[in-house]
Amino acid sequence: MGSPPRSIKNSAATVVSALLFLFLVHGANCFYLPGVAPEDFLKGDLLKLKVNKLTSIKTQLPYSYYSLPFCAPKKIVDSAENLGEVLRGDRIENSPYVFKMREPQMCTILCRITLDGKTAKQFKEKIDDEYRVNMILDNLPLVVPVRRLDQESRTVYQLGYHIGLKGQYAGSKDEKYFIHNHLAFTIKYHRDLQTGSARIVGFEVKPYSIKHEYEGKWSENTRLTTCDPHNKRTVVNSNTPQEVEAKKEIIFTYDVDYQESDVKWASRWDAYLLMSDDQIHWFSIVNSLMIVLFLSGMVAMIMLRTLYRDISRYNELETQEEALEETGWKLVHGDVFRPPSNSDLLCVYVGTGVQFLGMILVTMIFAVLGFLSPSNRGGLMTAMLLLWVFMGIFAGYATARLYKMFKGTEWKKVILRTAVMFPAIIFAIFFVLNAIIWVQKSSGAVPFGTMFALVLLWFGISVPLIFVGGYIGFRKPAIEDPVKTNKIPRQIPDQAWYMNPVFSILIGGILPFGAVFIELFFILTSIWLNQFYYIFGFLFLVLVILLITCAEITIVLCYFQLCSEDYLWWWRSYLTSGSSAFYLFLYATFYFFTKLEITKLVSGLLYFGYMLIASYAFFVLTGTIGFYACFWFTRLIYSSVKID
Repeated sequence: MGSPPRSIKNSAATVVSALLFLFLVHGANCFYLPGVAPEDFLKGDLLKLKVNKLTSIKTQLPYSYYSLPFCAPKKIVDSAENLGEVLRGDRIENSPYVFKMREPQMCTILCRITLDGKTAKQFKEKIDDEYRVNMILDNLPLVVPVRRLDQESRTVYQLGYHIGLKGQYAGSKDEKYFIHNHLAFTIKYHRDLQTGSARIVGFEVKPYSIKHEYEGKWSENTRLTTCDPHNKRTVVNSNTPQEVEAKKEIIFTYDVDYQESDVKWASRWDAYLLMSDDQIHWFSIVNSLMIVLFLSGMVAMIMLRTLYRDISRYNELETQEEALEETGWKLVHGDVFRPPSNSDLLCVYVGTGVQFLGMILVTMIFAVLGFLSPSNRGGLMTAMLLLWVFMGIFAGYATARLYKMFKGTEWKKVILRTAVMFPAIIFAIFFVLNAIIWVQKSSGAVPFGTMFALVLLWFGISVPLIFVGGYIGFRKPAIEDPVKTNKIPRQIPDQAWYMNPVFSILIGGILPFGAVFIELFFILTSIWLNQFYYIFGFLFLVLVILLITCAEITIVLCYFQLCSEDYLWWWRSYLTSGSSAFYLFLYATFYFFTKLEITKLVSGLLYFGYMLIASYAFFVLTGTIGFYACFWFTRLIYSSVKID
């Protein structure tokens, strides 16, 4: 059978593209597969409330819940955590709270403690740094509902409740510390009318600070006068707050209320995910995408028209005497494929970039499909680590293919550098940051066992796979250059100021950064301000736009470079799009000083350390895209003209 007409092919491609776009936008709108199976509870069933880390956006240092003298069960049991949860600093443990499904409780006494000087100081420091307590019930994080003043019906949810607050008594100027020692929990459930069972769809709390009082001496049967279920006296405000001072007695209490909800189990995360003002988010993303798409279209049109004219002119010149006076990009055909200086290092960086690109693409596909939703705690980081390890085979293959094209023979040395260099730099920075966290006694410090597991993944799986990929790549025939390379390198003429390598490289990074900086704001907010990030559909579209932008800006600048008879394009193509990482780090610095309230030196070091890792990874990713675009472009144009 013959091939189908071109018009049918084009129509099919258009339909597929449209369906893909609709699917991605749908994916952007909270489409996800929850990370756990639903659990049904009958009336009276015991509910397991777990406590998680204490978090602060001021310090960025998480601590385990029981690092403070809160009420504790007889035996503290750690929940099994995946690799991603450990790296995030999650420490999920059991709690002394006793909940029974659909059985409300009023003013249940949890425990009574007396502070000494040390514990009072610990509480004050955590209140000063605005630490929040995080809890989990049926895989749902605890939230504090806050009604927005500018919108009557809109309620936003803040993750966790503040340990306490600072304030002053009326008529006094002395600042005091008060602890939230009474928690009013609200558990929302969706009931199945046929079976009578229910599923938990919401977990909220309103914290109060109250100085509890009682008559006589304290015993197990003591009844409080400030909060008594028998007299139906409950806590509704913090007018008589509990002060944090040495030798002060603190009584912890809680209420549990149950509310039936129309929200189904599959949609229970929607309230958590719709925390930010999504209208601004949508407008910003679409606006950014439209600008970048327009610029990309313009660039592509200019390139196609200019190149078509150039190739036609050069092919006509071959039949004329003017061919002897050729100028422009064709003049350097004998040097354009000359191996660059430090070609081994270029091979290593290109291979690492391929590994990174593969990891990002597969992670994004899983995220768009919903497998890495926030309900699957730690899933995103675990998936990225495992994918990085298994993408090593592609890194080895890409490195070996390029190395053989450069007439290299010691492929094992280059493959070893590919396997070790980038991870070693990241691991070194991570190790220093982890040591800083460990000195602060934070739960964010990665334990030795987890560190050993990471090294095992690296040397046990990633390194062997990179060598397998390198072996396969080096056995393939070498990539042939479309034109022969002269034995004597051509002298490069003096360049105009705007073709200076540093200037053109820095200019080249602006457009790729422009494609992502709006989305970058939301990503940084989710990481450093403890919010959920969920619009993976749009993030995937931004990634595609980033790939196109990196490729096109590199091709344009590479074309101008060759036209000015400068054939040293190998490294410049990598650095042109890779320079967008420089702007990313500058933006991260701007974000630090304008959006964050970090004041401690240690927290600042952590922020800039992690953003340095992110910027370095972004450099490797965008640089590789630019390199391959320019590599394809030069091979295409020099194979399209007749060279004598």
